[in-house]
Amino acid sequence: MGFFNKIFKSGGEDLSYVLTAPVDGKSIPLSEVADPTFADEILGKGLAIIPSSNVISSPCDGTIDLMFDTGHAVNLISDSGIEILIHVGLETVSLKGKHFKRLKETGDKVKKGDPLIEFDREEIAKEGFDTVVPIVICNTDSYSSVKVETGDSVKTGDRILSVEK
Repeated sequence: MGFFNKIFKSGGEDLSYVLTAPVDGKSIPLSEVADPTFADEILGKGLAIIPSSNVISSPCDGTIDLMFDTGHAVNLISDSGIEILIHVGLETVSLKGKHFKRLKETGDKVKKGDPLIEFDREEIAKEGFDTVVPIVICNTDSYSSVKVETGDSVKTGDRILSVEK
C-alpha cells in the first residue's frame, strides 16, 4: 500500500486550507495595523480585525502551542500544520493579564469555534490601548500563498484566510 500511496499522493490531495474569523468585527489589512512588526509582515502574512465582540475563538481544529500567561495572545498549530498567532490589541502584554481571561491552556486540543480567550475591549481601550486583533500565519514561508478571503465586516466563523501549500 505504501508504494501506491507515494505514486498517487499528489493526485487527489487537497492542499488548500481555510481559517475562520476568531472574533466579530471589521477586517483590515495588516499594513493598517499601527505596529511595524505586524504591518511589515515580519511575523508573517495575515490580516487584522477591529473587534466588536469580546471572545477569541479558534479559527481551525488544532492544538494550542502557546497560551500566553497574560491571555493577550495565543499561538495555535492547525491539524494541517499552519502556525497561527492571534494577538489581542497592541502592547497589551503590559496589562499583565488585566481585562483578559484564558479559557484554554497550552497543549489543549481545540476545534474550530472553541472559545480561547475572553477580553474586555472597552476597558482595554479606556486604558489607552489599540484593541485591533492581528491574525498572522507565522510559517508563511511554508505555503505558496496566503490570501485574505473577506470583506469589511466579519462574524466569528466566517472564512477569512485561504492558505495553499
